[in-house]
Amino acid sequence: MRILITNDDGIKADGLLPLVKWASKYGEVTTVAPLHEQSGKSHGIDIFHPIAVTKYDLCPETTAYAVDSTPADCVRFGIIGLGQTYDLVISGINRGYNIGQDIVYSGTVGAIYEAAAQGHKGLALSTDPATLSGALEQLDYVFKFFERNNLFAINNLYNVNIPENPQGVYITRQGLAKYSDEWVDMGNGTYQQVGQFIFENTKNLELDTDCVMNGYISITPLQSDRTNMPVFKKLAGYINQ
Repeated sequence: MRILITNDDGIKADGLLPLVKWASKYGEVTTVAPLHEQSGKSHGIDIFHPIAVTKYDLCPETTAYAVDSTPADCVRFGIIGLGQTYDLVISGINRGYNIGQDIVYSGTVGAIYEAAAQGHKGLALSTDPATLSGALEQLDYVFKFFERNNLFAINNLYNVNIPENPQGVYITRQGLAKYSDEWVDMGNGTYQQVGQFIFENTKNLELDTDCVMNGYISITPLQSDRTNMPVFKKLAGYINQ
């Protein structure tokens, strides 16, 4: 198996090296990660400026590159720039859950959307910053769950969030917002966005938010096509007549 690994926390992030070493058990690993922190960059790419790419001595298990751009651009370089194809693109392990509406903003998830755009399978991995070591211990369990249920034959993109000491795993859908932001006036014409935790636990384990907050691994199938198909079919049925 050929695996491309990236993240949005940067080439020096605590979660990257252990993920690379874990993935090397399953195949040949190439790592292309941002030079600097890129959280919240979603699926953004830079098409206006030259992008610096340098080889990076990460560990013997991988050939690594640091890209001075977004996670999506890292995937683009790994596939288009290097002229390579991969059996799987893994993004993470992110410092912080990517659940609910955070999925929209996540550079971790944005990277696997780019993988799909390039015709590849993608897996985003996230955990709480305080539970990285515990999440690493669950990776074999998660990977075997994917293999046992042949999940990548059903869908090509999955978002996985791993809490501390998980009680099990659920297939979930995107939940509601976990934060509400305020713009705080810092003076001199500058503002700081500050998030307030607003999650309300309904214990509906079908939702990724509730699933993770109640101690279960959440596996959410995603798709690149943002068309609202029920509405499309409803409108096309009478507007196109």
